[in-house]
Amino acid sequence: MTRVNKRDLRREAGQRTRDGLLAAALKLLAQRGKEGVTLREITDSAGANVAAVSYHFGSLKALCDSAIEHALERYLDAQILELDSLGSTATLQEVAAAFARPMVRALAAGGQDLAVMRTVARVGIEPPQGWERLDGKFDHSRRVALRLLTANLPGVDEQELIFRTRCAAGLLNWLALAPIGTELAALSAERIERQLVPVVAGAFRGDAPAGP
Repeated sequence: MTRVNKRDLRREAGQRTRDGLLAAALKLLAQRGKEGVTLREITDSAGANVAAVSYHFGSLKALCDSAIEHALERYLDAQILELDSLGSTATLQEVAAAFARPMVRALAAGGQDLAVMRTVARVGIEPPQGWERLDGKFDHSRRVALRLLTANLPGVDEQELIFRTRCAAGLLNWLALAPIGTELAALSAERIERQLVPVVAGAFRGDAPAGP
């Protein structure tokens, strides 16, 4: 085996260890939040040693921050993809469906997908600071949502639409953590979407009359 091949294998093994630590941290964070997670639990779950955390992340806090950042980025990427797929004539129901679909899919899939959403939901209560790298994605998601909502609700000013969007996001976050989320998780994605989309659309609409 050549030196290059050995180096590639070590790099791949290191990446697997790093990914395993992130996945384990994400799962435990979703269950308990940052205050309830210990280094030993994460390494035991990942099948790694404590030294691996120091090598790949530097500290338990840095590992947890990386896991949360990873969860947020996955959520934003999924939401941006759904919103970007809509045309300028999308209805309010279609906008609500795109906005909610990452959560709908996570509830239906369970497992790691739901762990991501639960972590996002916990962080949403107290948004993280210092992650400017994601600012562009937050802005992109917000701009697309506002453009589509303005087309459907032309009489509502931008600040009011931002408020309604934040309320809708808060509702989705609550579903990921509340007992009703467990009830919804027993349903198919199609059934969850049928139940959830009118509620999200109502949050967007506020007291504005429904369109034709």
